[in-house]
Amino acid sequence: KNVAKNLTYYRDAVNHYYEAYHWANRITPKDEDFVPTPEELLAAEDEPFFTEKELDEMRSIICANCALAHMCLKNWGFVRDEAKKAVDFNPTNVKAWYRLAKAHQMLQNWEEAGNAIDSGLEQSSNNKELLQLQKLLAEKVRKARLHRQQRERARAERTSRIKDVWRYCKEEDIALGRVSLVATVKDDECEENEADSMEQRWHHHYPHTGQLPKRQQGGGGWTWPVLFVYPSHRQSDFIEHFAEDEIIALRMAQMFPEQEDEDGDGDGETEMPWDYNNEFRCSNLAVYFEVHCEGDDKVIHPDSVERLKDQGSAMRFYESSRALKGDEGPEMANVARCMERKHLHNQRKAWIKKHGSLWSKPDPCPVIQVHPAVTLGQILRHKRSVVPNFLMTLILFPANHPAHYDFLKDHKCIGIVEPKDT
Repeated sequence: KNVAKNLTYYRDAVNHYYEAYHWANRITPKDEDFVPTPEELLAAEDEPFFTEKELDEMRSIICANCALAHMCLKNWGFVRDEAKKAVDFNPTNVKAWYRLAKAHQMLQNWEEAGNAIDSGLEQSSNNKELLQLQKLLAEKVRKARLHRQQRERARAERTSRIKDVWRYCKEEDIALGRVSLVATVKDDECEENEADSMEQRWHHHYPHTGQLPKRQQGGGGWTWPVLFVYPSHRQSDFIEHFAEDEIIALRMAQMFPEQEDEDGDGDGETEMPWDYNNEFRCSNLAVYFEVHCEGDDKVIHPDSVERLKDQGSAMRFYESSRALKGDEGPEMANVARCMERKHLHNQRKAWIKKHGSLWSKPDPCPVIQVHPAVTLGQILRHKRSVVPNFLMTLILFPANHPAHYDFLKDHKCIGIVEPKDT
């Protein structure tokens, strides 16, 4: 029946501890070798003086007691913050370590709770409250630490893979690029230009698979993730492992074989249900890739592909893309989103400074046609080829489809990749 009164008591206590902490911070500490004069000793009865160590101990006690008042109010976030300050001022404050561990327990930060328990037991190995909490959380702390070790091991393996990919691309003159992983620089911008729906549709503004090129087993060549896009029918196919020495025509023949009808004239129905005119046959397809990063690489439009210039930028881009997809948890996703929004803001600012407006967009990027007899490696090593997001994208059209002609009106074809003589 006294719950309301107790809550008021603890809230008042919190305010008093905040006020005490404020005044403690206004005290000027004396040096350790300070020797007061007789007049200062008399004045110390009303205004005592403290050394830095004594002042830290006092502030630690104030913060620990404030954490206790917050515990009674079940304000676990404030308990964590006040207890953390208490142990920063005085690492031997065992009560503060217990309250910090208890706060992390209630916030389900198991590993942090285990660390606080261990630090408290280093100061007092027989503390009953800490030992009881340690026994209660032992299994959860063990699993949390194991999970962190697995994440760190996976991150180290990814770092090694990205370094391997970057080294290989530098040796083979394969250019890599990236795009903005977010389409807005602030939350309320989505309502203005529907950018949020664009991000959801394209998995953060552009297709990103999270896959990296891989070296084939046995010391062979490399395989790349490849995306086949069919704009005429708004369809696509993702190929996780496409070998560099594989001929494009062979893969197309597997995906779009020639279908013969009863007369044997090659006009049979194709297997794709969306190919309603039976146009997707290997011999009837034109293949292109887009040319990115033309002209000034220093100032690019936010919607364009940006060249990855060093290994560090490649690693940051890949880790940010994974974090935005939620692979590292919501907190890391928020951090990555903030970093990408800052990157996008700087791109917009530089473009507006040079061109006056974001509406002053560059012309649609040109394209280069691909002869079906070339290999993927020839496309990757073409002097005007840039691979965005570690994903080689090829655009396919039925040769006589109206969308093909419209595409070439907007995107100038500036060359063709032909097979090399062997």
